[in-house]
Amino acid sequence: MVPKDTTPIGEPLRPGDTGEGVRDLHRRLDTAGHPVAPAEATAGHYGEDTSAQVARFQAERGLHEHGLVDEHTLSSLIEAGYRLGDRNLYLHAPMLRGDDVADLQLRLGSLGFDAGRIDGIFGTDTSAALRDFQHNSGLILDAIAGAATVRSLRHLAGRSAGTTPVAQVRELDLLLRSRPDLDERRIALGHFGSCGALAAALSRGLRTRGANVVALDHPDDTTQAATANRFEAEAYLGLRIESLSAPEVAYFATEGFHSEGGLRLAQRCAAALKQVLADGMTGTEVAVRGMRLPILRRTRMPAVLCTLAPPSSVVPATAELADQLTVAVSDWAADPTTSPDA
Repeated sequence: MVPKDTTPIGEPLRPGDTGEGVRDLHRRLDTAGHPVAPAEATAGHYGEDTSAQVARFQAERGLHEHGLVDEHTLSSLIEAGYRLGDRNLYLHAPMLRGDDVADLQLRLGSLGFDAGRIDGIFGTDTSAALRDFQHNSGLILDAIAGAATVRSLRHLAGRSAGTTPVAQVRELDLLLRSRPDLDERRIALGHFGSCGALAAALSRGLRTRGANVVALDHPDDTTQAATANRFEAEAYLGLRIESLSAPEVAYFATEGFHSEGGLRLAQRCAAALKQVLADGMTGTEVAVRGMRLPILRRTRMPAVLCTLAPPSSVVPATAELADQLTVAVSDWAADPTTSPDA
């Protein structure tokens, strides 16, 4: 067992830890624009300021803001250290991930080359879009974002400023062409922790309206995302219970891109949760947040994660929650691009 005062690089970290792992964390936070207090940096100590800077980084990256360095936070810190041009980008196993990949996807998408969702993961869509860009720009067709390709992208940056990425336009078009009910619509319904009864009731409600539902209960969000993608779901709805004062709903969003279908589904679900869990609670709102949580980032369809709270209110309201969320998904299917308040 590794002593607490010698936490190695790459291990989860929490307040009180010291050692090379903490020093590496401080370096990565500094690179990401969140330097810690000199006293903690010099001592290699995970103190109050380190925790505060980690929480600020998590908020900036659309992660849960708990101030602890878990697997997802560490991965995001590593990805934040890459800038476009730092390394060659190409299709690789495992797939390359990083802010440089997200920048590449945004630049390609803004120029009209469909690199898929701007998720910072270099997959087959990004590779194909990169090759198309090289073909149109008279560059070597190697699907590698090397120095020459990056220079060409930067040269064209002014032409694409403020342009909506093509993946966002494509998602909107697909939603508008979808049938306006749940009949045979493929819905992935996932839950984490103690939401099994609600997930089962919601699944029954959606199936009653004709939906083809796949129920996902694996504790790993990456596994749930992969299953939803293989199922070719048209929407993913995740459920979990947390010890918060009010519920919230998250959808996928990152710099320069958001899932329009995810946003509208999140708004519908938030309205449903407010009616059941926040009704009569003065000043209580159900937050709708654009985030980069792994389950939202790795699913290829409009996706939302509903965080149900407070726990004491959730279990007694299981049947009503299932009914209201069924209506929310059905209303979204009927009009997937409009806010429920419009």
